[in-house]
Amino acid sequence: MKATLIITNLAEGLYWEETELTGGERDFCHQVNVYPGLRRQTFHGFGGAFTESAARCWRGLPADKAEELIESYYGKSGLRYTLGRVPMGSSDFSVGNYSCVDSADEPEDTFRTVVDDSYLIPMIHAAQRVSGSPVGLVLSPWSPPGFMKTNGERNNGGKLLPEYRARWAGCLARYAAHYRSAGCDVRLMTIQNESEAVQTWDSCVWTAQEEGHFAAEYLLPALKDAGCGDVGILAWDHNKEGLLRRAEGTLSVPGAAEAVRGFALHWYTGDHFDALHAARELWPDKELWFTEGCVEYGRFGGMTPLRKAEMYAHDILGNLNAGICGSIDWNLLLDANGGPNHAGNYCEAPIMLTEDRDGFIKNSAYWYIGHFSRYIVPCSVRLESSVWTTDVECTAFETPDSSLVLVLLNRTDAALPISIPTPESTWNFPLAAHSIATVSISA
Repeated sequence: MKATLIITNLAEGLYWEETELTGGERDFCHQVNVYPGLRRQTFHGFGGAFTESAARCWRGLPADKAEELIESYYGKSGLRYTLGRVPMGSSDFSVGNYSCVDSADEPEDTFRTVVDDSYLIPMIHAAQRVSGSPVGLVLSPWSPPGFMKTNGERNNGGKLLPEYRARWAGCLARYAAHYRSAGCDVRLMTIQNESEAVQTWDSCVWTAQEEGHFAAEYLLPALKDAGCGDVGILAWDHNKEGLLRRAEGTLSVPGAAEAVRGFALHWYTGDHFDALHAARELWPDKELWFTEGCVEYGRFGGMTPLRKAEMYAHDILGNLNAGICGSIDWNLLLDANGGPNHAGNYCEAPIMLTEDRDGFIKNSAYWYIGHFSRYIVPCSVRLESSVWTTDVECTAFETPDSSLVLVLLNRTDAALPISIPTPESTWNFPLAAHSIATVSISA
């Protein structure tokens, strides 16, 4: 039996520092128990968003740095990401508004993918080359074209006009087909990014029932017609606190339960892990995906780097233990100002360009994310676990090769002695104050 401890302690300058653990006697101080007989959700991986802003920043790097950036996310020496999210049309993290079609007067077959073909798809291809396998994509629209909406523009909310439901569904299906024809692995599609948010940038409002009706009557048939009927449809794509209300409304629509595979979630209104637990109990056949979270400068800009990293780890731990089956961060790369962004709502990414734009820096959150993404590989199964006190936050998974992986977070000001008993031995180690650790136990 072999146990490896991987620890990041920013105060001591340790990043993914590996040591071998020696088995010892059981110590009940801060004991962590794992229950292999209580198997929970299968996990599909971690990733980040291929936004126009990220792709433009990446494309502007010198060739060697651009390759290093992709390796830092999708390579074996980096975060080992396997997933990605792609906006369909412009988002706030674009340099301006754009749509696949601009006017009702254009022919029905008009479908522009200039930004996709010039920026997003080349970055996805680079990630796939480094990874050595397809990157599973979730596609998300921020808004239909302005002429399809009640307010006549992509920005400032508005709603999809009923007479354009079929045409918009056809556009979304063509996105999936186009990306697949370009060699990209489209697995999921959300109906609308943040479907209750009226933003000054690209946005559109949907009720829960409208999403259910659109999925069942328009989007699923359009995907089938485009040869993409296996693309899973996710509803909501907004904050966790609204999940139960929205899921109930969406699934109440005839046909929606069959059309909607699950729900996509963001973190901007707090933890609400119990809401995820409840959704898993109420609809055990529906998948829960975390599709966006970031350090917004307007809300979290004054936080220390350590606090930002701990915020990421706390949310990932809570989401995993509540039942999510995939986790996708927001922008993969931004400039030193937190952009470019045509809406001015700048934020932080795990990796950001230097001021001269010739290199990049890895923020503290990057190293904390790696404690999950490097070791909880796709097709791992979460195991139930328990901890001595809430001073230690923990999750446990069994990987496809039958290894046991635990991630433990200490956000307190004191070092905590950790004891992990297994049938073969007990693994003891100190978890330093404000540090994160991964323990990998294999035969």
